[in-house]
Amino acid sequence: MRAIWKGAISFSLVNIPIALYPATRREELKFRLLRKSDLSPINYKRVAEADGKEVPWEDIVKGYEYEKGKFVVLKNEDFKRVDIEATQTVEIVEFVELEEIDPVFFDRPYYLEPEKKGEKAYVLLREALKKSGRVGIAKVVIKTRQHLATVKSNGKGLVLELMHFAEELLEADSLKIPSDSAIGSKELNMAEDLIDRMTGKWDPNKFKDDYTEALMHLIEKKVEAGGKELPETAPAKRSSSKMIDLVSVLKQSLAEAEKGKKKARSAAHHRKPALKKAA
Repeated sequence: MRAIWKGAISFSLVNIPIALYPATRREELKFRLLRKSDLSPINYKRVAEADGKEVPWEDIVKGYEYEKGKFVVLKNEDFKRVDIEATQTVEIVEFVELEEIDPVFFDRPYYLEPEKKGEKAYVLLREALKKSGRVGIAKVVIKTRQHLATVKSNGKGLVLELMHFAEELLEADSLKIPSDSAIGSKELNMAEDLIDRMTGKWDPNKFKDDYTEALMHLIEKKVEAGGKELPETAPAKRSSSKMIDLVSVLKQSLAEAEKGKKKARSAAHHRKPALKKAA
């Protein structure tokens, strides 16, 4: 894996040289727009609104629309003029309890790897964060943009998780959210019972992107068919949007959950034990 950024973690006078690596990947299927008659790929041109003429890259500038139809041009020198100290440093400004942070603030995680001569300080910060239960709140500049971030202890390593600034988050005040008076104690007890029966041990490998897998399977079938149309299939049934009898649905759900538990216990009971190897 290739590092996307190299710098250092700093808090007070401590400085830890590190390299930043992506911790996630998003493998979305990519599609091209084609002309229907001969499947020729469609390309886009940079066209000016004023006269519809194509504009070469060397004649394109960046502008900010401060009023409708009025722009101020910003050059590379302008961006450098306001550049926040891009010191290649993850500057931890304070430490907070992790549970104090609303999960909506978190955005994207990265792995942090210590560079040479930084191993001891790296382990020191990792263990101190682990024992304290706290995370470091930091600011870091990546690719000319400043980010808010947390530095977390994660197993044997440290993780930098980029965050949203408070002004980037939208308030939920405009949403029509009902109060807890809308439900009765009977429904609540049944819902809690259902949650208990559906509770399992967290295993991320149990969950797959079903949509992408199904779409890729469909593409493979179309390739095998030489691009011909496949036979029509019945559309999936959608759940009804009509008013429901909540108690009835909860009872049915509890029965299904219990059936699933019994099936799992039965399978575990009939599973043959592994044969012991001869000494």
